[in-house]
Amino acid sequence: VRLLERIASATFYTVRCRGCDPLLPIRLCIQCMSEITRLNTQDADFQTGLDRLLDWEQAADPRVEAVVREVIAAIRERGDAALLDYTARFDRWTPDSAAALEYSLDSCRQALDRIDAQQAEALQQSAERVRAYAEHQKLESWSYTEVDGTLLGQQVMPMDRVGLYVPGGKAAYPSSVLMNAIPAKVAGVADLIMVVPCPDGVVNDMVLAAASIAGVDRVFAIGGAQAVAALAYGTETIPPVDKIVGPGNAYVATAKRMVFGKVGIDMIAGPSEILVVCDGQTDPDWIAVDLFSQAEHDEDAQSILVSPDGEFLERVMQSITRLLPEMPRAEIIRASLQGQGALIQVRDMDEAIAIANQIAPEHLELSVADPEAVARKIRHAGAIFMGRYTAEVLGDYCAGPNHVLPTSRTARFSSPLGVYDFQKRSSLIHCSAEGASTLGKTAAILAHGEGLTAHARSAEVRIKD
Repeated sequence: VRLLERIASATFYTVRCRGCDPLLPIRLCIQCMSEITRLNTQDADFQTGLDRLLDWEQAADPRVEAVVREVIAAIRERGDAALLDYTARFDRWTPDSAAALEYSLDSCRQALDRIDAQQAEALQQSAERVRAYAEHQKLESWSYTEVDGTLLGQQVMPMDRVGLYVPGGKAAYPSSVLMNAIPAKVAGVADLIMVVPCPDGVVNDMVLAAASIAGVDRVFAIGGAQAVAALAYGTETIPPVDKIVGPGNAYVATAKRMVFGKVGIDMIAGPSEILVVCDGQTDPDWIAVDLFSQAEHDEDAQSILVSPDGEFLERVMQSITRLLPEMPRAEIIRASLQGQGALIQVRDMDEAIAIANQIAPEHLELSVADPEAVARKIRHAGAIFMGRYTAEVLGDYCAGPNHVLPTSRTARFSSPLGVYDFQKRSSLIHCSAEGASTLGKTAAILAHGEGLTAHARSAEVRIKD
């Protein structure tokens, strides 16, 4: 059924769904959720099933790579002219000149005035909370002086210029503007360049309004791999940046991977994920819509529920079946849950915690009686939402912590985007004469041991007799 649905992108295929008696067009069969994966830790093949569920690898698409290489080469060679060509080709509008690609800061402020008052207030409130949280993340310079007068320390400085990519094709993401731009500004980034694709030459007013609120310095109506290339290498109009952050489609992700090294990047993000650990005492309707909240992103998003209560898992399944038809994006949710989702029964909460640490999810909801105690046992998660009332969606928009999080089990070694991602550290070393002599003796011995005579001599000339 899942295979046929992928084939049926333009045509309705009629097949017999295993969960429904009547013959139905498969793309309309949203009542049936019989194919969602069920796992039980007591089953002999549980680990095999879990490994298969988590086996998502962002394989490089040779066709995408070829297009992106061509785009990057064109931007490097032809600059603004190539940008204009790609804008006409992919976004279906032809600016008079490269200068017309830029939205002025006045136009951003005007957009803030144009949007609905409630939307403006919500953006302001979200920005305030994100900014307040980010202020706690700032790294500060430090140093200490040893007995002989040698100073050692660390100097923390902001990056000079950062590029922010904001998706703008199928939907608008003002929340992404706030989450990426505000930490950069709190870090002290002086020049924040935002790029956003504008199909047919139209940009969303809430995106421009968010840019105004967040303090973005320049905004350009460009997107795709060409925008990433322009930020990395610069054109006559687009200044080159030190780092590129922000989500995008496969072409954007591939371009970010290819320009890494010339510039820094935040991460290569995979599909969105949520893992809910529940003790069985939360309203199953709440859990169902929490799973929907990630599944509606796209068919590759992953929503998993873990509980020691098998009866509760069945009640959640009933809620999913009942509530799904009400969702405007029901087909996407269904495909996501059937393809990537799972209900996992465990022996107890300790085993649930072990499974959560193995999965290392982007978003982890702890819908349990004592979430703080459970959270202390979580080693790997992008963000932890504690308690029955803390829906993950609050973190997407306005709780304060950043919603740019590690996916695809990278929470094992990665962290959420934060102020520290826009700061860099320089080591400080200031030797006194006595310190240079003491350290020089040690350094010379090690240098000779490595066969680096000039290294040793550089240290030895400063050693006191």
